[in-house]
Amino acid sequence: MAAAALIAAQCPEGDPVDTSYGPETPMPLLPSDLRALADEALARILGDEDGPASNWVNPEDWKQWRAILTRLRAVLAPPPPSIALFDVQP
Repeated sequence: MAAAALIAAQCPEGDPVDTSYGPETPMPLLPSDLRALADEALARILGDEDGPASNWVNPEDWKQWRAILTRLRAVLAPPPPSIALFDVQP
């Protein structure tokens, strides 16, 4: 989940990661193909409410935690391909 947040932070709609525990120098740019992998990992976590995630989060915090993961997935999701409505010839 932390890796997904770091990848999302480098996306256009991503929130910056600001923590006193991180490195002082900026992180290098991560490969863009990691976006899909991070999104898939978060989808698996969100899809298995009885799995490991149930041990990571208190039940009363589950809704907020789920909203955070959903926001990360929205940022990580690749943009839809642009489709020309019609072909313009010069």
